[in-house]
Amino acid sequence: MSRYWFPCLFLFISYPVLAGEIVFPVAKNAEIQTLQQAQEKVRAFRQANPNTPDDVVIEIAGGDYELEQPLTLGIGDSGTEQSRTIWRAKAGETVRLLGGKILHSWEKVSDSQLLEQWEPGVREKIYQTNLKAEGISGFGAVGKGGAELFFDGKPMQVARYPNEGFIKITGLLNEEPVEIHGAKGDKIGKFHFEDSRVNRWTNEKDAWVHGYWFWDWSEQRHKVRSIDTEKKILEIEPPYHTYGYRLGQWFYGFNLLCEIDQSGEYHLDRDTGILYFYPPSTPAEKESFLSRIDSLFLLTNASHITISNLILEGCRADAVIVRDGKDVFIATSVIRNIGGTAVSISGGFGHGVQGCDIHETGAGGISLSGGDRDTLESAEHFADNNHIHHFARLQRVYQPGISLRGVGNRATHNLIAHAPHMAIGFGGNDHLMEFNEIDDVCYESNDAGAIYTGRNWTMRGNTIRYNYLHDIEGFEKKGCVGVYLDDMFASADIIGNIFLRVSRAAMIGGGRDNSIVNNIFIDCVPSLHIDARALGWAAYHADDWIKEAGEKGTISGIPWNKPPYSEKYPALVNILEDEPKAPKGNVISQNICLRGVWDKSAGFWNMSIEEKARPYLAIENNTVWVTENDQFVGTNPLFADMEHPEKAGFRLQEDSPALQTGFQPIPFEKIGPYQDANRASWPIQKEE
Repeated sequence: MSRYWFPCLFLFISYPVLAGEIVFPVAKNAEIQTLQQAQEKVRAFRQANPNTPDDVVIEIAGGDYELEQPLTLGIGDSGTEQSRTIWRAKAGETVRLLGGKILHSWEKVSDSQLLEQWEPGVREKIYQTNLKAEGISGFGAVGKGGAELFFDGKPMQVARYPNEGFIKITGLLNEEPVEIHGAKGDKIGKFHFEDSRVNRWTNEKDAWVHGYWFWDWSEQRHKVRSIDTEKKILEIEPPYHTYGYRLGQWFYGFNLLCEIDQSGEYHLDRDTGILYFYPPSTPAEKESFLSRIDSLFLLTNASHITISNLILEGCRADAVIVRDGKDVFIATSVIRNIGGTAVSISGGFGHGVQGCDIHETGAGGISLSGGDRDTLESAEHFADNNHIHHFARLQRVYQPGISLRGVGNRATHNLIAHAPHMAIGFGGNDHLMEFNEIDDVCYESNDAGAIYTGRNWTMRGNTIRYNYLHDIEGFEKKGCVGVYLDDMFASADIIGNIFLRVSRAAMIGGGRDNSIVNNIFIDCVPSLHIDARALGWAAYHADDWIKEAGEKGTISGIPWNKPPYSEKYPALVNILEDEPKAPKGNVISQNICLRGVWDKSAGFWNMSIEEKARPYLAIENNTVWVTENDQFVGTNPLFADMEHPEKAGFRLQEDSPALQTGFQPIPFEKIGPYQDANRASWPIQKEE
């Protein structure tokens, strides 16, 4: 389409237009120089032309735009079904919206007292800058939600010890003993350590520790109260961790000026505003900036808006927040180097995130929450064709790459990789998780799920289909779960997925009415975990639900035996009269298992199927080929490549016995991101 000029007489300014578009150009040397000015012009145009059939575009010329406050969009900024409001980069140009301040003034540290605390080989490499002199104040909390330093496009590391890995708790004082599910610990945050390096922290004025203090899936940051260097006892400031502290658990120290000992580490003195930094290269050679504002876009009750082709970075919390409204679309953008979640959507209808590259977030990737659980009305939010990796830098657990909450949201064709905890977390009804590839997650946690949900009989109608999960083993390879239906979660369909080298690949934790059908399990130990926990140690959860049903007529706040639940989920209606604590209605059929473990028990956490659960299960038509006593037993599924099935796309030979059971070939070629006009980059570059 040719570009021409159209006189917008009511504003006395001329704007370039594409056929079907009214374009408001933003450039630093143009009539509209700031994004706020463009926003005001568009609001005025919308007010004067409420029925325009053309899209209204804020087209941003290439360059960096430092924001001093979020761009706040509402009803007045909205488009219509016929005329979207679009924020985008000018074609072929790179636009970055920066929530931080670029730092220019660096000098080498010369204070002799400071220099003495660092190793001789490090002293000449540490620089400092006065942030207050740069006009920056209000540095926020230590560890999360506060100011962060970025250099050469990457987040730098608050000085910590050890640089990698953890220190172990070597002893407890048992001042207030606690026991949870047989695990013993101490409620008081006071414990022994062996590493004498910790003794160096006694002179630090704001030392912190971050650890997995009791369970392998629950972490917390604590300010250090005191260190007894003779007895090697570290004491932290209350409030203490919810569960307590346990022998052998792991932690590290951070916010430690004395521990700047490798390139990329820094320390911010929040009292003086001095930032100390050991840069990977001379500061003048590369850009450095400090995150400053909380968010970049804040949309409330906004509708029919597109944000596309932008680089968003440098804020302290969530980059894009969408609350209520309708049809907000974030696409083709790079969201990186932020302190919170890339995109957080709550309420409203039909919002989506598509084709974005998201990485180096402090929390999760994309959070979708919407729909009405009382009426089962769907929100229809979606996350599609995104590459989400290296997230949850600061908040390490329960910050998934994609979160689905409420009713009727979907995560499709995403690549999610390299995270300390889960890839997808969901809760609610009628969500779809389909055609996603998940790799190398849960690497810093155990008893965790790449796809996780739990603890509800009424959250039904969820589908986990055609996903590829691989190389997921847990912290120190102690074991994690591929798809984790925790604590009696009910009615999820796990269909047509591929699990390759995933410990405890598919797990039903005592729930009901779930299906594990037509999946491929390869080198998974075990492939299945199905237990009857509500008939044993977890009965108290079910007891609470049953009690609530009798007293309030609801289960987890839902009137389960009345419309719309009784109509949509008939299996739920009579649950209280049908052995409610038993894992009934679960179907395991037409799966393929190659190598690894299928259904043998070897202790609770490594079991396949608990014997107490087995009588309740429908297990049929599975093709299993595993080793016993160094010999293969069962039925060979006959993959096209038996040694490395992934190299042949997990394709079966034409005479595969699995096909005779009704197994349907899985469309492996459709899994993961796809080339599209709304992809931020192509081909996808997988990061290590």
